[in-house]
Amino acid sequence: MALRPILYHIFPKPLPYLPALALQERIHSIQARSRDHDKPPSQTALQMSTHPDILLLLEHRPVYTAGRRQDAQELDEERRRLEKSGAEWVATQRGGETTYHGPGQIVGYPLFDLTRMGIRTRDHVCRTQTLLKNFVQQRHHVPVYESAHTGVFFSDTEKLASIGMQVRHGLTSHGFAINITSEPLSWFNQVVACGLADVRAASIQSAKEKSNEKGQELDILQERKVLAKMYGEVYGTEIEPLSPQQEEIWDAVKEVEEIANKAGDWPRAPVRSIN
Repeated sequence: MALRPILYHIFPKPLPYLPALALQERIHSIQARSRDHDKPPSQTALQMSTHPDILLLLEHRPVYTAGRRQDAQELDEERRRLEKSGAEWVATQRGGETTYHGPGQIVGYPLFDLTRMGIRTRDHVCRTQTLLKNFVQQRHHVPVYESAHTGVFFSDTEKLASIGMQVRHGLTSHGFAINITSEPLSWFNQVVACGLADVRAASIQSAKEKSNEKGQELDILQERKVLAKMYGEVYGTEIEPLSPQQEEIWDAVKEVEEIANKAGDWPRAPVRSIN
């Protein structure tokens, strides 16, 4: 049976992290509500359900997020240190350890019903990783280093993209982040990103510069449009923009956009050294 179209939305301005997290939870609730909760959902029942699979593509305002693998004392010490940089700090329920999100980096939140798609969690992660590798290699002609770690690497010590998913009852949240410009790199230098002590962050821009390739300035909006199209290719389905026809989700998205509009400017680099 053919998969339903994936509905995507590209946010024009960087989003504060917590409203974006709340948006994911709201969409998750909408998706879960359309299922039959009285029994495990059958594939036939799921195919008749009305909830859409959603892809949110955005930038965040500067924020450090911690994953589930860190203990309380470690998290508290890290929070106090990193908040001095001018970025937010948020503990999350995603997998992995501390990472950074901010302008110059594309964040993707695929909010999919894997059970309805007939896709296992590991396959979902692998498809996301394949998509990002294809994006780096085919779109930007940047070579990819094959690492044993999840994510996309430029070399054994330089990481371009991270993946951190959460799956509850077959419904996904969180997703991936890929550095496009070099703006995020000074922020990443303040932490051991994703718990990999010997690895530092890289970007498509920095990788191109290292390869002595000079090109046009990277357009974050256009790069997100390309990623959206590639999602349809990797998942074997149509990709369509989210529209007001999805009234409840559309209204929730517009509320978060209004928060971003009112948030004002953001620091372009850490306020001071926080070592």
